[in-house]
Amino acid sequence: MKPLWIAVAATLLAAAGAILVGKGRSGQEASDRIALGRAVYLANCASCHGTKLEGQPDWRSPGTSGRLPAPPHDKTGHTWHHSDRQLLAIITDGTAAVVGGGYESDMPSFREALTSAEIEAVLDYIKSTWPQREADYQRRISNG
Repeated sequence: MKPLWIAVAATLLAAAGAILVGKGRSGQEASDRIALGRAVYLANCASCHGTKLEGQPDWRSPGTSGRLPAPPHDKTGHTWHHSDRQLLAIITDGTAAVVGGGYESDMPSFREALTSAEIEAVLDYIKSTWPQREADYQRRISNG
């Protein structure tokens, strides 16, 4: 009976680990990817979105250019309201290209500056900072 209990516990632990890590990555691979994402974020995104993902002041009100300031990527912003697909498109192509209709934004395309793996790592880093409620909501809309 004891060996069966150990086997069941080990199986459940492994399954939980796979779910937490996501997409079949090991814990170390996920950790490395988040570290890469943080480094890429600090080098390419923090100048507008802040080193602590806090965004620019008054990000909900257009500035003198008529464009909205960079929003926060922490729980106080709206990044977690969007699916992975939308967020990856915004980072890759820029907000104006994704929104269309003549919308103007200071958010550039990073298609030429970053690899797909770097863009995905940035998103993984941002998502790793969210509280459980926001992360769960965003995961649901991403898996839709």
